[in-house]
Amino acid sequence: MLAASQARATTLPLVTVHKDPSCGCCGAWADHIRKAGFPVKIVEDTALEKLKTQMGIPEALQSCHTALVDGYVLEGHVPAEALRRLLTERPAIKGLAVAGMPAGSPGMEMPGVQPEPFEVMTFGATSSVFMKFG
Repeated sequence: MLAASQARATTLPLVTVHKDPSCGCCGAWADHIRKAGFPVKIVEDTALEKLKTQMGIPEALQSCHTALVDGYVLEGHVPAEALRRLLTERPAIKGLAVAGMPAGSPGMEMPGVQPEPFEVMTFGATSSVFMKFG
């Protein structure tokens, strides 16, 4: 079992997560990505707005953390399922985003709080719904 998970981790690309040092939900999202088999590197960053601008993330889609993986940008609480689909299909986009911090999205699970539906959006030259959850 350990050998299988190690082999899977070495075949999946590194996800580099830029997050504010004081944000707990960002760490919970990184744990979600790790549990899905991706290697994760955390970069504590207090100047996230600059990174978001450099990466071309539309203001309406911004959230609390930004991740870089295999030439793509992930903004916010993007589920591992959407990341896997992105890396399989490799569309000509900059990345995926979950705007805001919807309850029930990965890293935003809260006991006693009803999960809310949310969309994973593409961004780049155009923006469209990539996947819907809830």
